[in-house]
Amino acid sequence: MTEKLHLTPDDAFPDDLSKVGDRELQVLDSQVQRQLDYEYVAEGEPNPETEFRHYDLDEEFGERDNRND
Repeated sequence: MTEKLHLTPDDAFPDDLSKVGDRELQVLDSQVQRQLDYEYVAEGEPNPETEFRHYDLDEEFGERDNRND
């Protein structure tokens, strides 16, 4: 995984988030959120890939919450 504070649409992203550990998933979420914030400010709207990644991460967090019930 990258040490960057953001994850651009061109950066690698896991194909299967269910195989990513909790801590790494939280780091990915932070990186994608920082990228989203940047895109809104600099470009006026998010890149579709960044938006898709954000949605995938939210879904994975939701599934993990459900698995712990």
